Amino acid sequence: MAGLGYRGEMANWDMSSVEADFFEVAPENWIKRDRSPLYKLLESGRPVRLHGVSLSLGGQAPIQQEFLMDVRELMKDLGTDYYSDHLAASGDAHQLYDLFPIPFTHSEVIRISDRIKQVQDILGLRIAVENTTYYTNVGEMNEVEFLMQVVERADCNILLDINNIAVNHKNHFLTDVHNFVSHVDMQRVTYMHVAGHEFDARFGLYIDTHSQTVETQTREVALALLQQHHIPILLEWDNDIPALTTINQELTCLKTSIST
Repeated sequence: MAGLGYRGEMANWDMSSVEADFFEVAPENWIKRDRSPLYKLLESGRPVRLHGVSLSLGGQAPIQQEFLMDVRELMKDLGTDYYSDHLAASGDAHQLYDLFPIPFTHSEVIRISDRIKQVQDILGLRIAVENTTYYTNVGEMNEVEFLMQVVERADCNILLDINNIAVNHKNHFLTDVHNFVSHVDMQRVTYMHVAGHEFDARFGLYIDTHSQTVETQTREVALALLQQHHIPILLEWDNDIPALTTINQELTCLKTSIST
């Protein structure tokens, strides 16, 4: 099963021609707005899942209860129980529309997992948290240890981003993709993200641009997890969105079983 992140640039596409089994949208773009494009997706028999960008689980400001009430209403309207956000900070007094890393420390495990519990209490359901890219960070443990301690203490799920693991490994020469996923409790993974990334010579870093085709290793790891654990894959393409034919080619590749 392969999904697609629905973007505003796709509004004029014939979505019936998109080879996606489900779609993902940012709830921030649809709260108190015209949802007719989403209703059309639902009418085609394909569900819509919510993946947020502004919950700021790693921030210091109080959890936004009014926003979560709006999310709950949107979930009910779309008939979905899938809601996720990033294991990162995205602003407190103001929404910064970027993701900032959480230090990988034991004290942050406690603080962040308590914030996730609060979110789940308000919504009355489990959410999923996504492992994110980071370009600098500090900590007492590695990323996957931090992730697993947070989700186990919060008793939440994981939206496993394979591309983010690959980008972090290239930039920091730490945990590679195969080692990372071997330490993840796959029973907690709701689905996976894959995307493309680019090297930026200005910074000497790989940047998580979501503007290229999916790297071969990222696709193969995701397909292996789909095959072994039946975890769906979703394609993110946020910048320089190509023609529908290219998107469909990528989606088809995410449905092709790899040889064992």
